[in-house]
Amino acid sequence: MAKVHPCIPSSSSSCSTQRETYTIWMKSLVLNSNGYTVYDSNGEVVYRIDNYDSKCRSEVYLMDLRGNILCTILRKKLLRFGLWDCYNDKDSRIPWFKVGKAFGFFNNDSVYDILVGTNEAQNISSSNHRMEGSVHNLEFKIFDGEGQIMAVMQRKLSSSGVALGEDVLFVTIEPHIDHIFVMALVAILGLIRRKM
Repeated sequence: MAKVHPCIPSSSSSCSTQRETYTIWMKSLVLNSNGYTVYDSNGEVVYRIDNYDSKCRSEVYLMDLRGNILCTILRKKLLRFGLWDCYNDKDSRIPWFKVGKAFGFFNNDSVYDILVGTNEAQNISSSNHRMEGSVHNLEFKIFDGEGQIMAVMQRKLSSSGVALGEDVLFVTIEPHIDHIFVMALVAILGLIRRKM
């Protein structure tokens, strides 16, 4: 398979001490399937989601290249709004994090709250994060509880500045941020937009 980026050194771990970049193609590698494929800065596939049955399923799995499940995303309907729970252990009853539409008088349609560490019974500390941006263009910034940028997702541009298409995204993840956490949020945004 041809590489889709120039070669830039990259870490294969899910958390790095350096800023990392990924290209996301909102297409599955499996024929007649929905999902997305994530390429690292060397052009190698590192993460993927494949939905075999239908678009916008209520349960999707973020996998590595070999098909090992890294986390499970479940959609729960709450009136007309969605609520997504992400589990990093398939047998866990307690979500790793939850994503829901931010409510407030001045909030627009593209602000989502992220609650990380929802297990109060086991004294796991929780923190609030948020995503802001454009659902239509799938361009978002992810902020931690202190308002610091954790990751930025935007349309990918060619070296001459031409957008490669609505289904090709570029994600920059800041140092010391869990890449699986960010890729799960990208998946949730794809589900919100009904791209997967």
